[in-house]
Amino acid sequence: MKKKQIGIGVIGCGRIGSLRASLASSHPSVRFLALSDKDPQQAENLAENVAADYSSNDNYEIISNPEVDAVFVSTPEHDHTESILQAIELGKPVFVEKPLTLSLEEADQIIEKLEEKGTDLRIGYSRRHDRRWMLAREQVEQGRLGKIIGIQSRVYSTRAQIVQPLQRSPHASPVNDVLTYYVDMACWFLKDLYPVEVFARGNSRVFKEMGFDKEDVTWTIITFNDGTVVNLGISCVLPAKYPTYGQSARFEVIGQDGVILLDTDNKDSVLFTDKGVPHAYVPGHDANMLFMQTNSSGDWAMGEYWGPISNETRGWLDHLSTGKPCNHTTAKEGRQTLAVTIAIEESSKTGQTIKLNS
Repeated sequence: MKKKQIGIGVIGCGRIGSLRASLASSHPSVRFLALSDKDPQQAENLAENVAADYSSNDNYEIISNPEVDAVFVSTPEHDHTESILQAIELGKPVFVEKPLTLSLEEADQIIEKLEEKGTDLRIGYSRRHDRRWMLAREQVEQGRLGKIIGIQSRVYSTRAQIVQPLQRSPHASPVNDVLTYYVDMACWFLKDLYPVEVFARGNSRVFKEMGFDKEDVTWTIITFNDGTVVNLGISCVLPAKYPTYGQSARFEVIGQDGVILLDTDNKDSVLFTDKGVPHAYVPGHDANMLFMQTNSSGDWAMGEYWGPISNETRGWLDHLSTGKPCNHTTAKEGRQTLAVTIAIEESSKTGQTIKLNS
């Protein structure tokens, strides 16, 4: 297989951007690595840690660098669009963290620019790259469930963790920050169908007391064009010391000829220590008990990063260097997921059923 050497730019040097940079630096096809962050010291420190070739506090300087062939956009959600459009304008493939944007207008602008320039964009829905979910998707692809007639999922997280994105982005919410993964997953499993209707209900007490106008619990029913029904629920107000360090989820796919039941609460993988366990997302937040493997992005172990983010990053870099297909979420798929999450929040707020355009 013919492989080409590539130059990579990473825009945003926070937690996820740092992971992308670290993984890119060790990929055999990456010959040049450049980083940017609004905090020049943060970019410089990360560049030193991962042996990057260059760093800056000017995003466009990195995106437009002639040595950079493709770009990771790992900025906060509300800052995605500018960097995405700059890279597309230069014909450079983009990998952006989920969600694509926070508005359908910006998503449409990005898709229009992609079609105009003929380049590619993929979105970081890392659940697709967890081994369990990939195996489940393979069984669906092989037809072992027959016609899918329903999907049900629920995901829990702690209030300590969800506060991180709520503080980072004024428009972030449990729905568009966490439940979006499971909307993407449902649409991926129902790849030839599309959602036509959303109905949701929620309530809030804990978040209001914390100063956030967000829902503690949101439950939704999404109907697809052939009548398939998807039921998704989320709550991110589990107590701060509850022993999940990421997402505790269940996902069930019901078919005419079979069923898949995924239990990713990880209650079978328990650590208890009097010395405390540092939280991967929340600085200074140590717990004595931990359900291991609940960090949905993955984990550092034995000097390497293992899990969905690693699989996802390497898969995209392999795609760039070899041209082999990848299963990463496309811009149009990300736009569809965004439309659903926006509709979920609108339905829950207004009490109305929301119709979606095909």
